[in-house]
Amino acid sequence: MEQLLEFVTNHIMLVAAWGLTLALFLWNENRKGGKSVTPAEATQLINKEDALVLDIRNKKEWETGHITSARHIPVTELDRRIDELQKFSSKPVIVVCNLGQTAGSAVKKLKAAGFENSLRLSGGMTEWKAQNLPIVK
Repeated sequence: MEQLLEFVTNHIMLVAAWGLTLALFLWNENRKGGKSVTPAEATQLINKEDALVLDIRNKKEWETGHITSARHIPVTELDRRIDELQKFSSKPVIVVCNLGQTAGSAVKKLKAAGFENSLRLSGGMTEWKAQNLPIVK
């Protein structure tokens, strides 16, 4: 611990530059991926606001289990099939992928198409399953 403090005091500009770089990276990643919701928040949106769950994983992953009443449109087909979702444009749309990272680009596409209340599930299906929430196979 003493060495760390000595390093920080001797290299204050280097440490400040590292901290600024980290902060900018985290800010950019958060902005790029759009707003996210936890599985608990997603459950509330589904139950209270009748949110649409959009699963963008490939067919093989979809068949291993998905959230009840989720719609399946693989991310590779989203641009072509986005019109199928127009009737849900006024509802919250929760985008689900495997780990919660691919969903960010899908949320961006949905927002560009007029789905202002588009959110991504943080942690994706991996987090959903880790919390032992129900899935349909």
